[in-house]
Amino acid sequence: MFNSIHHIAIICSDYEKSKDFYVNKLGFTVLAEVYRAERKSYKLDLAVNGVYQIELFSFENPPARPSRPEAQGLRHLAFEVDDIEQEIARLNNHHISTEPVRIDEFTEKKFTFFADPDGLPLELYEK
Repeated sequence: MFNSIHHIAIICSDYEKSKDFYVNKLGFTVLAEVYRAERKSYKLDLAVNGVYQIELFSFENPPARPSRPEAQGLRHLAFEVDDIEQEIARLNNHHISTEPVRIDEFTEKKFTFFADPDGLPLELYEK
């Protein structure tokens, strides 16, 4: 049996830009950061609300992955929030644009999307 999702790995095109986005703008906590010289690659372990969840990687010249229009593969990464309007305001204060808030037709919960520096779709979903 699976217990839970252990982590999500994200490969970025600009390590410093993505590190700034996830740490300074989204507020994730750095657990560990290593540089793997043989691969010319950084690996940054991040915690979301105190729980280890994201690995941010850099590699030389990673191929682009289309996300729009709806491409095959991972569609998006969603983060649960208590107050979506408060989080939208916080993101907007960091010059991160969000889409208009929508209502999930099945749960009647509020959600919206925004993107990381590489265009990876990220979602806020109100608890």
